[in-house]
Amino acid sequence: MLRQLKAIKAWGQQAPQDLTRLHMPVLIANGDNDIMVPTALSHDMARRIPNTQFVIYQDAGHGGIFQYHTDFVIKALEFLAQ
Repeated sequence: MLRQLKAIKAWGQQAPQDLTRLHMPVLIANGDNDIMVPTALSHDMARRIPNTQFVIYQDAGHGGIFQYHTDFVIKALEFLAQ
């Protein structure tokens, strides 16, 4: 576990990757209070990837897609149908 935390910390200190090269459609979904994958990072990723659909679930954490599963399934199926 300590090695994994060390690797995560080192990875997090790298310069941001150039995400503008991604041209496929991307669906990003997160809760507005995610402490495992901070919501601010999801906003940043959505801003940096072209052709992104971005969904933030209110009053949700890391399990936002499970807390709002009915809405998420609809959005995911619509996204995959494109």
